[in-house]
Amino acid sequence: MAHRRVAVLISGRGSNLQALIDAALDPGYPAEIVNVISNEPAAAGLERARKAGLATEIVNHRNFADRAAFDAALDARLRAAGADLVCLAGFMRLLTPGFVAGWRDRMLNIHPSLLPAFPGLDTHARALAAGVRFAGCTVHFVRPTMDDGPIIAQAAVPVLPHDTADSLAARVLEAEHRLYPWALRLAATGRATVVGERVVVDGAKVAAGALINPPPD
Repeated sequence: MAHRRVAVLISGRGSNLQALIDAALDPGYPAEIVNVISNEPAAAGLERARKAGLATEIVNHRNFADRAAFDAALDARLRAAGADLVCLAGFMRLLTPGFVAGWRDRMLNIHPSLLPAFPGLDTHARALAAGVRFAGCTVHFVRPTMDDGPIIAQAAVPVLPHDTADSLAARVLEAEHRLYPWALRLAATGRATVVGERVVVDGAKVAAGALINPPPD
């Protein structure tokens, strides 16, 4: 099987990066991580990557005059690594439209809400304030607008009566760790394609409803 070359962009602890690293240990997984890049030199996720024997780089956004210059440097690193796909995993920088266009339908993001509900920050507190009965997470192809783009897959979790933002976040994070590797598998195998700004999943193997709470295989 030909493996798609994936670069992962992080800014923090890298728990979703770890989920992707663990998935890629399976020789049958259709993607391999070829580079992990952080804009934060102290990001804990860099150590996760190093322990896994992965190449790491730091592109500190503070060293650039503006977003365009930072994005140009980031793009150059991704292309030098030979990346086919890019996964944003807790990457806390807004990317310029030009950068996003260069990786159109090849850059994935995970967000801790059932988009289009609750884009941006403080998603769990906002979900609780709104009184929703289900929360969850979304993997989507990236577009210039924050937390927007064709949805590949989502996982839902119940909101419990005594939930706090922290307890809900913990439950959603468990779902994220199952969802992201599964969604990347769909993208890496070409089974998830964008048609008219909606993702179409080719697959008799995808049972009805399987894009909600997918199995971890």
